[in-house]
Amino acid sequence: MKFKILSLLLFMISSIGLNAQEIALQLYSLRNEMKVNPVKYHQMIAEWGISALEGGGGYGMSDTEYQKLLADNDLRVVGVGADYNKLKTDPQDILAEAKKYGAKFATCYWIPHPDGPISMEMTKEAVDLFNKAGEMFANEGVTLTYHPHGYEFVDAGQGVPMDYLLENAKHYQFNMDVYWVKMGGGDPLAIMQAYPGKFPQLHLKDRKKGTPGSTDGHGDVETNVVLGTGDIDIAGLIREAKKQGTAFLVIEDESSRSVEQIPQSVAFIQTILKE
Repeated sequence: MKFKILSLLLFMISSIGLNAQEIALQLYSLRNEMKVNPVKYHQMIAEWGISALEGGGGYGMSDTEYQKLLADNDLRVVGVGADYNKLKTDPQDILAEAKKYGAKFATCYWIPHPDGPISMEMTKEAVDLFNKAGEMFANEGVTLTYHPHGYEFVDAGQGVPMDYLLENAKHYQFNMDVYWVKMGGGDPLAIMQAYPGKFPQLHLKDRKKGTPGSTDGHGDVETNVVLGTGDIDIAGLIREAKKQGTAFLVIEDESSRSVEQIPQSVAFIQTILKE
């Protein structure tokens, strides 16, 4: 009897582990639509079968009004932004924003630097800041993550900044935007496999075939295509996320076709997760 109970528990744990990934949406994908009708588009997100959001801010609503809009649509904010300069000057404000929503992640999306690739000096400064702030955040139950943007992949003379960011991440992790990693010349799947456990979030964004790379963090948003139709191995990344226990597979579609493309991308992720 005890053996049967133990076997059942192990099976349940295994099943939970295999289905640990949740599809989320970065609300920046609907930045233009939200200016027009945030109520309508929050309802639409729920209709797409998404309940987890990366965002923060209430689109002109009071905190109470926005929290009600989220609750009415069974939505929750799981990640907020962590502006680099605010990490320096007022990290507590970022923590307060995360706690307001019950979010467990705060992501820094950009390291300020002169246009073009980033220097190793600036990279080291960023790593020191991320480790310091990340330790403080972890003590409050929030994980600080960094979102690569493609400018970290050019050899800076003392090595490749992305390598340094990965190898010296003691108190922060990564919210890897696979599109920007590819744009910068990196291989997102190979990076994920080389540094397992460092990617609790993935920004899944596919790139139109034939798109030229970019090492300055800038590119044409119209090259964002439906997941599984571009030149990035999105399916391989989802399978690796299942192996590693990545918590959130975050769709970010910056194109003008995002409303049309997002539900198609949701369907693609679900297909791979069910394999």
